[in-house]
Amino acid sequence: MLFNDTYLTVKQPAEAIFADRGSKFIAFVYPIKSEADVKPLVSALKAVHTKANHHCWAMRLSPDRSVFKVNDDGEPSGTAGRPILNVLLSKDVTNVLVVVVRYFGGKLLGVPGLINAYKTAAEMGLSAAGIVENVINDVYQIEFDYLQMNDIMKIIKEEGTTIIEQESDNRCIYKIAVRKMKVNQTIARFNSINKVKVDYLHSN
Repeated sequence: MLFNDTYLTVKQPAEAIFADRGSKFIAFVYPIKSEADVKPLVSALKAVHTKANHHCWAMRLSPDRSVFKVNDDGEPSGTAGRPILNVLLSKDVTNVLVVVVRYFGGKLLGVPGLINAYKTAAEMGLSAAGIVENVINDVYQIEFDYLQMNDIMKIIKEEGTTIIEQESDNRCIYKIAVRKMKVNQTIARFNSINKVKVDYLHSN
């Protein structure tokens, strides 16, 4: 199968702490929808953790998991953002930002120690947030006559389609979410009914 219409992401924001030789690594995990979400979240953490030495992060976006960014925030290159990203890759999660705030404990951990600390903190954070599977849906608006309600509802039920909004009058307008993999067959069935108007709105 070439196309998968599900993706893994985190259930809720969470935090977790990992300590090593006096240094504290606090992982903060956030579900995000776009790159614009990153800066405010990182800035908010910096405002709270003003005495922390580093605020390192990695994020991954989009259902096809193609967008990602890392930031070492002053740690040696490749020792912080990349290990955090590697955890996101290994768990195959997307639409996630993980920020690990480090308080230095006075002892140097070395490159392997740093990589392990950021990786472990990120894993603990993801575990606390919980991982869920989301289905990619296309959202459509369908308009039909009230007398066609039974035919429309039959398709909605049989195809497992979700009604998001509905206005019922002589002319009914429904906003529905159709699972990506079932779009072609579902929309074809709606279009086969006379005078039904179907418009694509967006994906989610």
